[in-house]
Amino acid sequence: MMADLPGYLRACLQSGKLALLAILVSGGIVLQILACALYNNWWPMLTVLMYVLLPMPLLFLAGSDSSAIFSESESGWVNATKFLTGASAIGSIAIPVILKHAGVIGWGALAMELSSFFIFVLSIMCYIRMSAEDYYSAL
Repeated sequence: MMADLPGYLRACLQSGKLALLAILVSGGIVLQILACALYNNWWPMLTVLMYVLLPMPLLFLAGSDSSAIFSESESGWVNATKFLTGASAIGSIAIPVILKHAGVIGWGALAMELSSFFIFVLSIMCYIRMSAEDYYSAL
């Protein structure tokens, strides 16, 4: 379907997809900061550490072969990458839940933290979907 569209229209649609990704990431960052600022408690900012650590195994251990992440692999490096990425993702959810359980943050901050995490996950999934399409890499 996209191959039938003129080049200028295809480029416009790609720009719109990139703008949507930028809005999603910006919304996640705003929710992260609001979870701290509205309740005058900056402990939820600990999850930013997990957001920084999350892509590190993918960058350092998987290399440029991102297709190995989504398939069965016999490589120990790819399995270590999957494990460390999963542990970081679980940590991104666990930190605000533990802070709420300890009474450090309230329900509102917890809801904003988890919403921020899910918005980041949605934007990553949209980015992976966009980069897998052939016509996107042709721009």
